[in-house]
Amino acid sequence: MLPVSAGNLSTSLTMFYASSCNIKGRIPNEFGNLRNLLELDLSGNNLVGSIPTSIGNLKNLQRFNLSDNKLTGFIGDHICKLQNLGAIYLGQNQLLGSLPNCLGNVTSLRLIHLGSNKLISNIPPSLGNLKELIELDLSSNNMVGSLPPEIGNLKAVTHIDLSMNQFSKGIPREIGALQNLEYLSLRHNKLQGSIPDSFSNMVSLGYLDISHNNISGTIPMSLEKLQHLKYFNVSVNKLYGEIPSGGPFKNLSSQFFIDNEALCGSSRFSVPPCPTSSKHRSNRKKMLVLFLVLGIALVLVPITFLFVWIRYTRVKSDPQQADSLSTATTERISYYELLQATDSLSESNLIGSGSFGSVYKGVLRSETAIAVKVFNLQLEAAFKSFDTECEVLRSLRHRNLVKVITSCSNLDFKALVLEYMPNGSLEKYLYSHNYFLDIRQRLSIMTDVACALEYLHHGCSLPVIHCDIKPSNVLLDEDMVAHLSDFGISKLLGEDESDLYTKTLATFGYIAPEYGLDGLVSIKCDVYSYGIMLLETFTRRKPSEFEGDLNLKQWVSYSLPEAVMDVMDANLVTPMDHRLQKKLDVVASIMKVALDCCVESPARRTNMKDVVGMLQKIKIQLLAC
Repeated sequence: MLPVSAGNLSTSLTMFYASSCNIKGRIPNEFGNLRNLLELDLSGNNLVGSIPTSIGNLKNLQRFNLSDNKLTGFIGDHICKLQNLGAIYLGQNQLLGSLPNCLGNVTSLRLIHLGSNKLISNIPPSLGNLKELIELDLSSNNMVGSLPPEIGNLKAVTHIDLSMNQFSKGIPREIGALQNLEYLSLRHNKLQGSIPDSFSNMVSLGYLDISHNNISGTIPMSLEKLQHLKYFNVSVNKLYGEIPSGGPFKNLSSQFFIDNEALCGSSRFSVPPCPTSSKHRSNRKKMLVLFLVLGIALVLVPITFLFVWIRYTRVKSDPQQADSLSTATTERISYYELLQATDSLSESNLIGSGSFGSVYKGVLRSETAIAVKVFNLQLEAAFKSFDTECEVLRSLRHRNLVKVITSCSNLDFKALVLEYMPNGSLEKYLYSHNYFLDIRQRLSIMTDVACALEYLHHGCSLPVIHCDIKPSNVLLDEDMVAHLSDFGISKLLGEDESDLYTKTLATFGYIAPEYGLDGLVSIKCDVYSYGIMLLETFTRRKPSEFEGDLNLKQWVSYSLPEAVMDVMDANLVTPMDHRLQKKLDVVASIMKVALDCCVESPARRTNMKDVVGMLQKIKIQLLAC
């Protein structure tokens, strides 16, 4: 173990090397006393625990190496205090959380090696401030989001490895500005779009790997200009068209192009030859297509106008023929279009299943991603669920409700076409090991849900009771904004009703006492369920985990306010966090709101208007942390 007394070494000590010495235990906080250290190397040991916040006291530190250990916890903001830091090596550990946004303020950084950890979140755009950065290694993590265009500001960088992550969307064209870049690996991500033509500007590039992604389009012929390119791997993508044959492509292996959609070219790449064509034939073909399109347009435009006019007059004369969601829809999508969009409801597109049916991801011809909720018509209750959702969603409009694009209904098929939520559900983020939400993200998501319920209970002409509030029904869009979904068992209250009876039961663990015992539902039942979900979100404990007389609500209430750390999700704070007490106070305040929501008596429960107000105040409190 590293002795605490190491912190009592001479303050004039400038270098501390203890690499590959089989040292175990934690890094003593007293290391922060060695204020004149220029280099600290503890790599290749068996160190555990988190990086001490006292490291931020080493203002002169230039090289920081803790790689190849068993460190956990977060890369805290205290790293950003090291304004003279030139190299940081934290790879091959078990570090969690996201990259500190303030890392972009350490403008002296030249080397960042954080590969083989458990980092999540995206790359902060502020990294674009690191004008002297030469190497950036974030490989083998769980990082998500899009690659920021600010990456093109790293003019000095020669080595970038972002492989083995979950990055999505397109490769920014700004990356082509990196004329000193020699090595770029983006393999094994979820990148989409095409290969930017700007890649041809990276004149120093010798190694480029974008294999195992979802890249589509063609390989730009301009890449033939890259004279130093020795390795170019685009295998396992969705590329098509001709493989360039000039310049560096003369010496590339056929293995670099396998498992694509429809590549063609030279036989040495083991692909079929491209169709022969001349410029003259190409121009003639374009003219023929143009005349054909004009001819079809001259015929179809009058017919289309006539058809629209007839349809308009019919709908106007018989409003009962309108779709059940006509006031809420902006377009109609046919049954056959839905089949095409979802690849005939293939299992590979299945993104969820529920009591009354299944949800599939689809992509329309307009390239719009959708979620298609298909009801299981073998269940009689599914018919009622479909009708209920249509009735309830017809007039609802709120940024925190999942948007219904349209419905599709015939004798054998009933479906709702919904806005696609690329980040899945709150349940996934709480319980999957590959995802993490910090305190601010969890509070923001639960505030979004509270706003949705405030609208349903107090902002509609007739109050709506959702009846099934739980994490799997909270969906997250690309910006991590929460949207409440699944109104299959919801209820509309009449003008003279404050509650009603129902035989439909919600999910066990979230059910209000009066709902479960007597079938009596009111907006206060949603408040109760919301309170349970708020507790679950910050404890990461499912209400169904508890047995006997103890439940989630009691377990938390017994520990507040003094022992909040015993019940909250341990991943939210670290013992060495210098803002620990403030964060504990914030979480205690959140849990107090949750307990106010789920008291036994419906009359004593708070309402969602007050919940929104209290959470907004806690947000301000959190900003001060």
